Amino acid sequence: MPIRIALLLLVCLPELAFAEQFICRVMTISEGDTFNCLTTNNKRLRVRLAEIDAPERKQPYGAEARQALSELIVDKQVLLHVQEVDRYGRKLARAFVGGIDVNYTLVAQGAAWAYTKQLKDHRLKDAETLARNMGKGLWQLPAEDIVAPWDWRYAGRITAPEKAKPSRTASFSQFGGG
Repeated sequence: MPIRIALLLLVCLPELAFAEQFICRVMTISEGDTFNCLTTNNKRLRVRLAEIDAPERKQPYGAEARQALSELIVDKQVLLHVQEVDRYGRKLARAFVGGIDVNYTLVAQGAAWAYTKQLKDHRLKDAETLARNMGKGLWQLPAEDIVAPWDWRYAGRITAPEKAKPSRTASFSQFGGG
């Protein structure tokens, strides 16, 4: 009977079967949702916080989001629940420091959005709504500066078409005419 239950769990909850956990010390913060850490085995990990998206570095509130993450985790032991590895080789993870859910805390502080394309924990969306309604963090910015990071990145990929160099206009003198 226990084998049947285990197999049932593997089929119903495959993400639990393959979830990795690491304990690491955070060394550097890249952005408001990305950091580097060193595991207890001295392995360097690049981590992107799962299910959330913080403002980009050059985006309004980007520096503040980076600082919020730094205050929560830099030089601290972090427990990572890795969900997957992204196309850049980063571990997508939920992070915990002393029982505090870092991903949730950043959203609740208004330093990140709940990233609905990855969302598994719907409490993150509730935390975002509450932070927005209370005007916390990035939600106190002028409306025109509140741009979701995925929209900001997309807008950065859209570039104005290159202006064509003005072509030399033909004149009849080029063709031997008057």
